[in-house]
Amino acid sequence: MSLPSPTYGLATLSRHHQARLLVAPLQVHPYFQMTEIYGGLVDCVVPDDLTIPQFFLDSYHPLRPVRKATIPWLIEDATGRHIGFEELRARTFGLANSFKARYGIKNDDVVLIFSPNHVDYPPAMWATHRLGAIVSGANPAYTTNELLYQMQITKPSLVITHPGSLSIAVSAARAAGIPDTYVIVFDQVAGNNHTAVETLIQEGLRMEQCFVEPRLKSGEAKSKVAYLNFSSGTTGKPKAVIIPHYGPIVNTIQMALHNKVNQNYCAWEDQRFRPGDSVAGILPFYHIYGLVVSLTFSLFCGLTVVVIPKFNFVNFLQSIYRHQITHLMLVPPHIVLLCKHPATKEHDLSSVRYMGCGAAPLSAELMSQVIKAFPNAHIGQGYGLTESTTSICMFSVDSDVGVPGGAGRLLPGIVARVVKHDGTLAGYNEPGELRVKMPSLALGYWNNEEATRETFVDGWLHTGDEVFIREDKEVFIVDRIKEIMKVRGYQVAPAELEGCLLDIPDVADACVVPIPDDYSGEVPMAFVVLHPNVAKRVAANPVEAEKVKVAIMKHVADNKVSYKHLNSIEFIDVIPKNPSGKLLRRVLRERAREMKAKTKARL
Repeated sequence: MSLPSPTYGLATLSRHHQARLLVAPLQVHPYFQMTEIYGGLVDCVVPDDLTIPQFFLDSYHPLRPVRKATIPWLIEDATGRHIGFEELRARTFGLANSFKARYGIKNDDVVLIFSPNHVDYPPAMWATHRLGAIVSGANPAYTTNELLYQMQITKPSLVITHPGSLSIAVSAARAAGIPDTYVIVFDQVAGNNHTAVETLIQEGLRMEQCFVEPRLKSGEAKSKVAYLNFSSGTTGKPKAVIIPHYGPIVNTIQMALHNKVNQNYCAWEDQRFRPGDSVAGILPFYHIYGLVVSLTFSLFCGLTVVVIPKFNFVNFLQSIYRHQITHLMLVPPHIVLLCKHPATKEHDLSSVRYMGCGAAPLSAELMSQVIKAFPNAHIGQGYGLTESTTSICMFSVDSDVGVPGGAGRLLPGIVARVVKHDGTLAGYNEPGELRVKMPSLALGYWNNEEATRETFVDGWLHTGDEVFIREDKEVFIVDRIKEIMKVRGYQVAPAELEGCLLDIPDVADACVVPIPDDYSGEVPMAFVVLHPNVAKRVAANPVEAEKVKVAIMKHVADNKVSYKHLNSIEFIDVIPKNPSGKLLRRVLRERAREMKAKTKARL
């Protein structure tokens, strides 16, 4: 059968409702105290009546470069298989048809994807959206209990997984009351009786269309839910961030404006994003950075995404050379390896012409090292959150390299405030909490009104990050005010680990704090109060102390995903707390840093 023709083509775009974001210029108080700072003007079409697949597969946007038919959208890293626009669109349609026919997926149902990156990950998401349903991506390294928690929050109607993650997916699905037949796999392997995505695609393409795709009204994309992406919080349990279709669409347009995509602002060879370039799809698609920047924005710019399921550094270097990858979207641990691993010099990486780093701050020292290692590449940082549907700032096209230690400049359409500890507004170069108002803001947290009220206040996102902003709108991340830590770019809630520690009979009390780490950015350290009897044994025998520490670390390792594992444990007599009983985490964080500094000095 032939696919339905795109409903939203170039000829019909002008008949759409078109939202234009008009942002006023910079406004400041007399005496140069900053009130609000504006990232710039957004004066272009921002459709607010399209779903994500309708925007990317069925419509045209003036900022979007024309991609030649010979330029693939996706490349499968291991096989080199190319997937072009027509095939991608067909696979999306086939899956949507089968999801409806076989599983009855309908408007506002949730489809949970528990898998590493896969070339059918985008079609699976977009097929779900074609039905008006919601996608929730899960970390494929989750334990059964961690995945079950996400299932209990989102209540998925269908689970898509990978053969390597199948046993955990089935175990969690059964605990959540999801039948085995509603757990499908991206790839069919011997001995696996679960339906494969390829089977569903072919089945769906053979059938007449059996679903009616939602057509949104003017403004409805701002409230129609597309994703439930999980972000950890200070309460210890991850929270589901509600992301509407409008969020990734408008943030993509903001990034395109900021990077002057499809504008002849300089010679072709120096333009930052061009059709025919390629990006390493190494960042996980369940993570907002990988989903919106590495995948969605790259495809909009005409780049080919080389889909890499799992990160192995040497294999990663080989993939860059094999596919002549030009663009790398990275996190600080990748930068550390590129600068320090001996294998880097053994591979030809001359194709790389862009390197962006996000998810956690990159030190000025590491920035200088990577600039020396890749002197011909555009290199810089960006900053964003799941709650902002990714990018708040990115390094400017005004220079080939970003400001050392800077997180980039505010994107167009973003309004920022810096609020000092006393509640007053900061001036330039004064630290305080960053609060932003932007069109791509999430709608809040799924079934968590209290957390939503704390983070989303009168249209402002309270980021919990301490920053200062220079006169040129360059943002510098100073520290996190919130208790959340970031390990290799992943959010880790100390309270979640403390809850895990308190499940151990030997542990009477605990406090987890981040300590700096060159590779991971931060790693969790636990201050532990032992039960009196255990404390006596430990005090009397140093060997016993080591055995108890090993047992505690093993308990966490057995129950939490790898990036949440403890780096070290320090026994303590009492956890400092304020009169209301709240942990004085800042006190122990400073103590941990002093301990680390003394250890480093002795070395």
